[in-house]
Amino acid sequence: MTQFAVLDALLGGVYSQGVSAAEVRTFGDLGVGCCEGLGGEVVIIDGSVFECTADGPPRLMADDETLPFVDVCPLGDPVAEPVAAGDFAALSGEVERRLLSRNLFHAVRVDGVLKRVRTRVTRRQEPPFRPLADVAAEQIETESEDVAGALVGFWMPQIYQGVTVAGLHLHFLSADRSIGGHVLDAVVKEGGLRMTAFRAFHLRLPDDEQFLSRELTHDDDHRIVAVENGHAGAGAE
Repeated sequence: MTQFAVLDALLGGVYSQGVSAAEVRTFGDLGVGCCEGLGGEVVIIDGSVFECTADGPPRLMADDETLPFVDVCPLGDPVAEPVAAGDFAALSGEVERRLLSRNLFHAVRVDGVLKRVRTRVTRRQEPPFRPLADVAAEQIETESEDVAGALVGFWMPQIYQGVTVAGLHLHFLSADRSIGGHVLDAVVKEGGLRMTAFRAFHLRLPDDEQFLSRELTHDDDHRIVAVENGHAGAGAE
């Protein structure tokens, strides 16, 4: 799997450079990321790169549009296994029971019907860029019921927290392409789970002046958890 940039850069407000949607597609057909200026969430599914913003329904990104952070891989053709109906914790348990190893990266895709899903997007920022936690504190949330679609994303090993998001990180795109975003909560009604494990992790770093001149450190675990769970304002200083 391939990643562009590191999560700690977003937390530090360092996201002025990105990788083009056209180049992202060369690395795989499944993934998650964010839009330029943190102006929304990205879902990569079946080789198409969708931008999910607060300005309208998800749309296909143009080749020259950029993503300041993205995880992408070829899903391959794993066999879909049924997942039991349940909440996000139950789904996380289903994923973790199927892990090949807790030290490997795993792509995750669930196709089915969600009894309920709560998603978020963030509004685009302009320089000087604010830290991700500050941006996420103003996120726009949408809750949908009885909606068909796909949950896509990754389960990442704990040792890579800060480089990426440890644990299960999913985005959602509805089958009718009307709803999408980062998943804050979900209740599965019925679905099939596909997973692929990766032992190779290719990290590409930005080379713009902002990234090169700013030393990044990892001391923000609480902020990562808050941002992922939709409580970015909690504990923020």
